[in-house]
Amino acid sequence: MYKIVKKKSLNPTVTLMEIDAPLIAKKAEPGQFIILRVDENGERIPLTVAGYDREAGTVRIIFQIVGATTEKLNHLNEGDYIHDFVGPLGVPTHTDGLKKVCVVGGGVGCAIALPVAEKLHEIGCEVHSIVGFRNKDLVILEDEFKACSDKFILMTDDGSYGQKGVVTAPLEEMIKAGEDYDLVITIGPLIMMKFVVKTTKPYNIPTTVSMNPIMIDGTGMCGGCRLTVDGQTKFACVDGPDFDGFKVDFDEAMKRGAMYKPFERHAYEETCNLFKKEVE
Repeated sequence: MYKIVKKKSLNPTVTLMEIDAPLIAKKAEPGQFIILRVDENGERIPLTVAGYDREAGTVRIIFQIVGATTEKLNHLNEGDYIHDFVGPLGVPTHTDGLKKVCVVGGGVGCAIALPVAEKLHEIGCEVHSIVGFRNKDLVILEDEFKACSDKFILMTDDGSYGQKGVVTAPLEEMIKAGEDYDLVITIGPLIMMKFVVKTTKPYNIPTTVSMNPIMIDGTGMCGGCRLTVDGQTKFACVDGPDFDGFKVDFDEAMKRGAMYKPFERHAYEETCNLFKKEVE
């Protein structure tokens, strides 16, 4: 059993929790993930490590309430316990030897991008961060990104906060202005990562994408995170989640990811109805 030592709502659909898990905190690195079960009969879900405090022995997770399990998880509070919390799993994000990197995050993917940006800043890398959200109400982790970024740009689709537009616009502007990046790291919706790659590829700037959005069981057994990379079949959870963006077949990945949406929605609605009945 793993105690929730902190819970904070970041926006109406995104929640931050810090979990007492000293063995995981000791080993975790940016880019890796954990698998949790809310209760003994719950499903196993992968969540990327959004931060860690080795001294305090805590691991931070940030999740969007989109399905049955995240709905159940969000009903827990500080002092409650999560039944299973296993990790760290996956291959850490490569940071060694990098001198100048642009980190591009979108939506709740910014929770995964932040520890990467923090690690790069920690090792002395020049970090430029571009983050994008649909509107002002959905913005998360702005101050945290500013603290670890030499240059920070915030975009919203509707222009209600920061600059209006998509994340690829300032990325291309900076590249054209002469910013010479060793690497671009992008984490967010598949469609966003696809267009970040389309932006960097003509300039031959190496681009790492995080394919955690398509992970399901986190072990490679379900096949749900199967994707094609450079013509070969890979699994996001065991071979990644980071991959060379130039080699990923995004169209295939997006098509497969869309298959699960009706099932997720149905399970989410059933869980919400259950909680409503309990309250009544």
